[in-house]
Amino acid sequence: MAPQMLTAAEVAARHPAPPVTPTKIARLRLLAQSENPKIRESVASSYHAPADVVEALAVDPDAGVRAWLARNETTPCDVLRVLARDESETVRGWVALNFFVPADVMAELADDPSPVVRGLAAWKAALADQELVEA
Repeated sequence: MAPQMLTAAEVAARHPAPPVTPTKIARLRLLAQSENPKIRESVASSYHAPADVVEALAVDPDAGVRAWLARNETTPCDVLRVLARDESETVRGWVALNFFVPADVMAELADDPSPVVRGLAAWKAALADQELVEA
Protein backbone atom coordinates (compact mmCIF):
# COMPACT_ATOMS: atom_id res chain seq x y z
CA MET A 1 0.00 0.00 0.00
CA ALA A 2 1.35 3.44 -0.95
CA PRO A 3 1.94 5.98 1.82
CA GLN A 4 -0.55 8.81 2.12
CA MET A 5 0.63 12.18 0.77
CA LEU A 6 0.46 15.06 3.20
CA THR A 7 -0.54 18.59 2.34
CA ALA A 8 1.90 21.43 2.97
CA ALA A 9 -0.22 22.55 5.92
CA GLU A 10 -0.13 19.05 7.44
CA VAL A 11 3.65 18.88 7.06
CA ALA A 12 4.04 22.33 8.65
CA ALA A 13 1.79 21.28 11.55
CA ARG A 14 3.88 18.16 12.16
CA HIS A 15 7.21 19.98 11.90
CA PRO A 16 6.79 23.49 13.30
CA ALA A 17 9.68 25.91 12.94
CA PRO A 18 11.39 26.85 16.17
CA PRO A 19 10.60 30.33 17.48
CA VAL A 20 12.81 33.22 16.44
CA THR A 21 14.77 34.23 19.50
CA PRO A 22 17.33 36.95 20.16
CA THR A 23 20.04 34.29 20.10
CA LYS A 24 18.95 33.17 16.61
CA ILE A 25 19.20 36.78 15.42
CA ALA A 26 22.63 37.09 17.06
CA ARG A 27 23.70 33.89 15.29
CA LEU A 28 22.54 35.27 11.93
CA ARG A 29 24.53 38.45 12.54
CA LEU A 30 27.63 36.42 13.36
CA LEU A 31 27.23 34.07 10.39
CA ALA A 32 26.74 37.02 8.02
CA GLN A 33 30.34 38.00 8.79
CA SER A 34 31.78 34.59 7.92
CA GLU A 35 34.63 34.40 5.43
CA ASN A 36 32.84 31.46 3.81
CA PRO A 37 30.38 32.74 1.17
CA LYS A 38 28.25 29.58 1.50
CA ILE A 39 27.58 30.45 5.13
CA ARG A 40 26.69 34.04 4.14
CA GLU A 41 24.35 32.55 1.50
CA SER A 42 22.51 30.69 4.25
CA VAL A 43 21.99 33.98 6.08
CA ALA A 44 20.81 35.65 2.86
CA SER A 45 18.22 32.88 2.44
CA SER A 46 16.89 33.31 5.99
CA TYR A 47 13.45 34.85 6.46
CA HIS A 48 14.61 36.22 9.80
CA ALA A 49 17.75 38.17 8.91
CA PRO A 50 17.59 41.68 10.38
CA ALA A 51 17.26 44.63 7.98
CA ASP A 52 20.81 45.89 8.55
CA VAL A 53 22.21 42.43 7.77
CA VAL A 54 20.12 42.21 4.59
CA GLU A 55 21.37 45.63 3.47
CA ALA A 56 24.98 44.57 4.08
CA LEU A 57 24.50 41.31 2.18
CA ALA A 58 23.06 43.25 -0.79
CA VAL A 59 26.57 44.59 -1.45
CA ASP A 60 28.41 41.37 -0.58
CA PRO A 61 31.39 40.75 -2.89
CA ASP A 62 30.09 37.25 -3.69
CA ALA A 63 27.38 37.08 -6.37
CA GLY A 64 26.03 33.84 -4.86
CA VAL A 65 25.21 35.65 -1.63
CA ARG A 66 23.46 38.44 -3.51
CA ALA A 67 21.57 35.87 -5.61
CA TRP A 68 20.22 34.16 -2.50
CA LEU A 69 19.10 37.52 -1.20
CA ALA A 70 17.42 38.29 -4.54
CA ARG A 71 15.36 35.10 -4.37
CA ASN A 72 14.38 35.55 -0.71
CA GLU A 73 10.70 36.53 -0.54
CA THR A 74 11.27 38.62 2.59
CA THR A 75 13.89 40.87 1.01
CA PRO A 76 12.60 44.46 1.20
CA CYS A 77 11.61 46.22 -2.02
CA ASP A 78 14.35 48.84 -1.62
CA VAL A 79 16.98 46.10 -1.49
CA LEU A 80 15.44 44.40 -4.53
CA ARG A 81 15.76 47.74 -6.36
CA VAL A 82 19.49 47.75 -5.59
CA LEU A 83 19.88 44.13 -6.67
CA ALA A 84 18.01 44.81 -9.93
CA ARG A 85 21.03 46.92 -10.95
CA ASP A 86 23.56 44.30 -9.87
CA GLU A 87 26.49 43.57 -12.19
CA SER A 88 25.61 39.86 -12.10
CA GLU A 89 23.09 38.60 -14.63
CA THR A 90 22.25 35.76 -12.24
CA VAL A 91 21.38 38.16 -9.43
CA ARG A 92 19.19 40.27 -11.72
CA GLY A 93 17.53 37.09 -12.99
CA TRP A 94 16.61 36.05 -9.45
CA VAL A 95 15.22 39.52 -8.79
CA ALA A 96 13.02 39.10 -11.87
CA LEU A 97 11.67 35.83 -10.47
CA ASN A 98 11.04 37.14 -6.96
CA PHE A 99 7.27 37.20 -6.45
CA PHE A 100 7.39 40.42 -4.41
CA VAL A 101 9.45 42.58 -6.75
CA PRO A 102 7.80 45.98 -7.35
CA ALA A 103 6.26 46.77 -10.76
CA ASP A 104 8.76 49.57 -11.47
CA VAL A 105 11.63 47.14 -10.96
CA MET A 106 9.98 44.58 -13.26
CA ALA A 107 9.67 47.28 -15.93
CA GLU A 108 13.37 48.02 -15.53
CA LEU A 109 14.26 44.33 -15.79
CA ALA A 110 12.11 43.98 -18.93
CA ASP A 111 14.63 46.34 -20.60
CA ASP A 112 17.72 44.70 -19.07
CA PRO A 113 20.79 44.41 -21.34
CA SER A 114 20.83 40.64 -20.74
CA PRO A 115 18.52 38.55 -22.94
CA VAL A 116 18.28 36.02 -20.11
CA VAL A 117 17.00 38.60 -17.62
CA ARG A 118 14.62 40.08 -20.21
CA GLY A 119 13.33 36.58 -20.94
CA LEU A 120 12.73 35.83 -17.27
CA ALA A 121 10.91 39.14 -16.83
CA ALA A 122 8.76 38.42 -19.90
CA TRP A 123 8.02 34.88 -18.70
CA LYS A 124 6.93 36.16 -15.28
CA ALA A 125 4.76 38.87 -16.88
CA ALA A 126 3.12 36.24 -19.09
CA LEU A 127 2.34 34.11 -16.03
CA ALA A 128 0.80 37.12 -14.29
CA ASP A 129 -1.28 37.93 -17.37
CA GLN A 130 -2.42 34.31 -17.59
CA GLU A 131 -3.53 34.34 -13.95
CA LEU A 132 -5.53 37.53 -14.55
CA VAL A 133 -7.32 35.93 -17.50
CA GLU A 134 -8.12 32.80 -15.49
CA ALA A 135 -9.40 34.77 -12.48
